[in-house]
Order: sequence, then structure tokens, then C-alpha cells
Amino acid sequence: MSIIAKRTRAWFERLNGSNHMYWLLGTLSFLETIILPIPLELILIPLMAANRSRLWMLATVTTVGCLLASIVGYGVGMLLFESIGRWFIGFMGIESSFASFQSFFDTYGFAAILALGTLPIPFQIAMITAGLSGYPLLLFVLATLIARGIRYFGIALLVYSLGHRVEQLWKRHALATSIVGGIAIVAVVLGMQQLAKWVLA
Repeated sequence: MSIIAKRTRAWFERLNGSNHMYWLLGTLSFLETIILPIPLELILIPLMAANRSRLWMLATVTTVGCLLASIVGYGVGMLLFESIGRWFIGFMGIESSFASFQSFFDTYGFAAILALGTLPIPFQIAMITAGLSGYPLLLFVLATLIARGIRYFGIALLVYSLGHRVEQLWKRHALATSIVGGIAIVAVVLGMQQLAKWVLA
């Protein structure tokens, strides 16, 4: 067993046996959204499988932790980009991705945030870009809730239906599922935007 796998297992056992499980999970979700390089699903899926009576609360706490971190990232982009924002982008090594996303965001806005919330791309890019551009905070929060809600409540639904088998399925198909889901969400949003243009024309 690798060192990362051992540490992940130790984190899971500590989290699962804690009286403060929700607070710890929310904190992990916050940190994963901001800076942690380890996918939260490595802990979240077995935690949900071991606590199936608490599935929906675990999904809610995870989503809230992510949302709070996203608002912090939005604030960095809006108020502290020249200092903390630029340093953070360099520290995370996402300069090229950040530059590429800016034009995509300028064109698609809401759909672009949804895409990054579901695709396996660092969400920090969307957070900072939205804040830097002055994108409406309420729309950013809504897009984040939809994208991450689909992600975490979708996992809860799968665990509810399939139990521990979800962990193996996620390891095998996480990338493909994220890409397909992200493309589907963006397609729906863009279709709705185009429909609204036709109706209002």
C-alpha cells in the first residue's frame, strides 16, 4: 500500500470515528476546493458507504464547505488578485489554464463555471476569474451550487443504490463520467440561453 493510500485510510478511519465528522468533512471540502491536490472522493465515498443513514447530510456538508471556499476564492479574484491571486496561480501551477479559461469565461459565463465545477479541472480557476471579472456573486454561487451539488449528491445517490461498489466504479470511470457530465450540463445551459434569445428576439 502506498504512503498516500495509507494516509488516506488513516484520515478516513479518524474521520469516520469522530464525534465531529461533519465539521471535519466540511473543513476537508473547504481545503480541497482551495488548495488540497487529493480528490475528496477518496474519503467521501467510503465515508458515505459506512454511514448510509447520513448520506444526504454528508453531501450537504461537503457542498457547503466547497461553496464557502469558492466564495473566498471569488473574493481573492475581486479584491486581492494582484497580490494573493497572482501568487496563488503561480503556486498552483495553473497559469496556462487560467489564461485559457478567461476567454472561455468571457464568452459563456455561467456555463463556464458549471463546466469547471464538474470537469476534472482545478475549480480555483473559475473562482478567481469570476471575482476578477466582477461576475455577479449570486450567479456565481448558483452555478457553484448546481455543479458541486450534482457532483456530491450524485455520489450520495450512487452510494445509496450501489453501496461500496461505487468506490471501484469511481476509480475506473471518474474521468470519463466527469467529462460526459460536464459536457451535458454545458450543452443544456447553452441550449437554454439560445432558446431565451429566440424567445426574446
